[in-house]
Amino acid sequence: MRALKAAIFGVVLAVALTPVAVVAGALEDGVVAYDGGDHARALQLWQPLAEQGDTSAQFNLGLMYRHGQGVPQDYAEAVKWYRLAAEQGDASAQHNLGFMYDLGLGVPQDYAEAVKWYRLTVEQGNATAQNGLGVMYRAGQGVPQDHAEAVKWYRLAAEQGDATAQYNLGFMYDFGLPQDYAEAVKWYRLAVEQGNASAQNNLGRMYGKGLGVSQDFVQAHMWYNLAASHLPPGEDHDTAVKNRDVAADLMTSAQIAEAQKLARQWKPRDDRAD
Repeated sequence: MRALKAAIFGVVLAVALTPVAVVAGALEDGVVAYDGGDHARALQLWQPLAEQGDTSAQFNLGLMYRHGQGVPQDYAEAVKWYRLAAEQGDASAQHNLGFMYDLGLGVPQDYAEAVKWYRLTVEQGNATAQNGLGVMYRAGQGVPQDHAEAVKWYRLAAEQGDATAQYNLGFMYDFGLPQDYAEAVKWYRLAVEQGNASAQNNLGRMYGKGLGVSQDFVQAHMWYNLAASHLPPGEDHDTAVKNRDVAADLMTSAQIAEAQKLARQWKPRDDRAD
């Protein structure tokens, strides 16, 4: 989660005499500077506000330290600022603090602590944290392993439109937790509409094997091809390429040409003209 926050709703300033309009202006000016690539200026604007207790500024400083933008990358400093905002109830900061504990960035890895912060975030309806809590239940990290509970949290996030959660929910149905291929296809399809490459690969598998859909090698080749073009180099990318080539061996040259045409024409939902 890297979206910057300019809103100040619900923020209680540590310095009561600081005019709200001034704070809002500085936050927004910092966003403009950040978006323009002037991270040093953004830091200059947000640092005083963060020190005064403004949660949006604290969260933004946490992002900058986590990603090394305008400052040397410093996970411990990122954790500091996330924690200050999280302890004031900022949902985005609570999620990111949980994520730092989840991966052991700037703090010792602690799944129970990650779950604690994810839980605080999900109480505010944060879809990314709902997905994260689903991951913890699926893996049994910080909580007893519970696939039904994982599905519950994935579904809550997926229904809010979170593409990663849609993929994860599809995966659970795909591989029998519980198994329902038609339901898996439904959620994979929603995820691919947002450009999720892992879902593209798995949707190709569904078409290639006829799981939850009629077997269709043109569609399988198309989705494998899209996944291969979007996945970074590595095992998943190589698997998509291999699957595409296996499908191609079962197709005519006309079918391959059609699949390639469909892949070239496909766009994520948000990129399509109204």
